[in-house]
Parts: sequence; C-alpha cells; structure tokens
Amino acid sequence: MKKAFKWRIGLCLYFSTMIIAAGGGLSMAETGDVVKLPQPRFSGAVSVEKALHERRSVREFKNDPLTLDEVSQLLWAAQGITDDSGHRTAPSGGALYPLELYVVAGNVTGLSAGIYRYNPRGHELVMVIKGDKRGNLSSAALEQPSVKNAPAVFVFSVVYERITIKYGERGKRYAMIEVGHAGQNIYLEAGALGLGTVAVGAFRDEDVKKVLEMADDEQPLYLMPVGRK
Repeated sequence: MKKAFKWRIGLCLYFSTMIIAAGGGLSMAETGDVVKLPQPRFSGAVSVEKALHERRSVREFKNDPLTLDEVSQLLWAAQGITDDSGHRTAPSGGALYPLELYVVAGNVTGLSAGIYRYNPRGHELVMVIKGDKRGNLSSAALEQPSVKNAPAVFVFSVVYERITIKYGERGKRYAMIEVGHAGQNIYLEAGALGLGTVAVGAFRDEDVKKVLEMADDEQPLYLMPVGRK
C-alpha cells in the first residue's frame, strides 16, 4: 500500500509539473534555450495614423503582465524580417543591420524571468541570463523607476563594426538613425496594442553592458520599458 501511495503521489506531481509548464503561464527556459515566439500579426484594428496621433511617452505602468503574444509583436515591429531577402521592419544602411535587441523580462505570461536576445531570422528568443534583472538594469539607468517597474524592458545595442566596415565613421551615424527608426516602431506598436513605453537614453553604458553580459564590441544605445498604462 505504501509503495502504491508513493507511486500515485509521484505521478500526480509529475502531471502537475507538466500542466504548469504547458498552461500555467511559465516557460521552462534555461540559459541558452530557444523560445519560439507566436507568429506576429500583419494587420490590426488601429491605423498607423491613429497610433501616430496618440503616441506619447509613458513612464508609469500597471502591475499587470505582458503576454508572450504582445512581446512577439513588439519584437517583430522593432526588428522583424519582412521578406525572403532578410529585410526588416526598420531601414538599415546597406541592409547591414548592426543592431541587437534584447528583452529583460520580469513579468511576462509564458516567459520565465530573464534576459533574452532576439533572433529575427527564426523569430525566437535565446535566453542569455536567468532571473529577474530589471532592478539591476534600473540601477544602471540611474535608478529610473520605469525600468524597474515595467513588465519587460527592450534593450537595443549596436556592433558598429558591422556597418563601419562599409561606411567608415559615417556608419556610426547611420546606426544611430537606425535605432531611432526601430524605437519608433516599438512606440507605434505599443500604442496599437494599448500599451505604453518610453525611450530611455540616460544610463551608464558599462553598467548596462555588465547586466546584459554584452560582448566587448557591443554598445548599448536605448532602453524601452513597456507595460500597461
């Protein structure tokens, strides 16, 4: 009887774990794991004109999670691929795409807390660091509460060599222009989804690099906390 009871308990625990993983809103991602994102939508109920008219910076967010569908849509809007040639939603000088895009997730349904790098080609996230690092990122951003309190923070970085190899020092200007395009795409997509965001440029570069464990040749450009208004 004791063996049968233990077996039933073990079986219940096993299925409970499987149910939580499948439908409980938590991914089981580990460092290096790939999280496939939901397919983005290419049409919506909000026009570009309406999104432009209502675009504002939002620095205070409700304590409600984002969904994985919303994160997927925002990532696609920022750097998603739009054709078989690899062109993206934001223009890039020479189509060289020097930007990298991360999500610092802390309160996203269907996604474990952690830092993820976006892979546009597969429309997927690769976990870089486990755990909620929004507080660390906020400290690097001069303790700005929007960075700490948003369910997720989108972080743009740049590898200048990808574009300066063709355009020299002028390529750095092109990269700055490009991140502006991509950031505006997040603004507009957030508006279309009923979300709020703000562009954050005040931070200590080396501290942000440390939090995200960026490579030596990679530089942070832009933080964009996103949440519900």
